[in-house]
Amino acid sequence: MTITFLGAPCGSSEPLPIYSYYVPAGFPSPAADHLEGHISLDELFDIRAPHVYLVKVEGDSMQGAGIYSGDIVVVDRGREAEHGDIVIAAINCEPVCKRLHRRDGVVILKSENRAYPPRYVMEGDDLLIWGVVRYSVRDHAQ
Repeated sequence: MTITFLGAPCGSSEPLPIYSYYVPAGFPSPAADHLEGHISLDELFDIRAPHVYLVKVEGDSMQGAGIYSGDIVVVDRGREAEHGDIVIAAINCEPVCKRLHRRDGVVILKSENRAYPPRYVMEGDDLLIWGVVRYSVRDHAQ
């Protein structure tokens, strides 16, 4: 797995229209009378906060969690990582995106793809949690 740190987003974004109508596949465009208001992706993902940054994930080890190669994840470094969270971490200086498991003093970084074994954090390993993954964004045009 490869992780590319994109850093904190900059600039501003226009609020986008949000519709109350559920759009079935193939519906050309929502009708104007279903316009509920506007939503800012900045506010929705809280991506302007100083404790939030973006990471591009490469590899297939987190597919079971819905994170695919090429996805961008929104990471909150201000949130305390808990058992079951998907985290961006460094184990012995190697960055990874994995699910954190903590039980009875045992720490495991688990992939969400059975092709990859769990990584037990052993005594002497250096583990740094760089943040908790909050959202993922996928480009469907790929």
